[in-house]
Amino acid sequence: MRFIVIDGMDGAGKDTHAEFVRQRYAENGKVIVRTHPSNSLFGRLAKASLVRRGKVFHILAAIFYFFDVIYSLLRYYGKADTVIFVRYLGGVLYLPEKPAKLLYRLFCSVLPTSPYMFYLEAEPEVCMKRVAVREESEMFENIEDFKKVREKAFRILDGWKFINTNRPIEETRREIEEILNELDRRFS
Repeated sequence: MRFIVIDGMDGAGKDTHAEFVRQRYAENGKVIVRTHPSNSLFGRLAKASLVRRGKVFHILAAIFYFFDVIYSLLRYYGKADTVIFVRYLGGVLYLPEKPAKLLYRLFCSVLPTSPYMFYLEAEPEVCMKRVAVREESEMFENIEDFKKVREKAFRILDGWKFINTNRPIEETRREIEEILNELDRRFS
């Protein structure tokens, strides 16, 4: 099984690029795409917490998000030729740095990881423009949090394939395609 993670900043194009990756592999076998927060009970509770403000909802969002990801792993991991998770371990980046580092290391030691882990990032101003068209904003969708999350990603997510999505989508897809080709040669 090929386990692909497409994580990243809000507004960086995770769902858009996950669909591109899904299409690439759909010709050659079954593909499951699981986006978090999902439509499971835990995912709905995480999403409801994310559109609220305050420390309590920040903590609740993190807890529900964690259980949503665990639910998806138990239900979908290993159930297709290619499983794509949109948002996975990068969720820890929304926590303060010390707990984020600690939890990231812990999760990497007990949860599945993969050479196919992509982190999509963009300039915070670009992300703000992209999320501004949404009906409601989440608690972390502001310029200061985008800057903090982006900086933490570079410090914490060792071994990930960082993809800058500031540029035209064709260039981003070409880079992802090249990386996937190389990974498929090495691991398939």
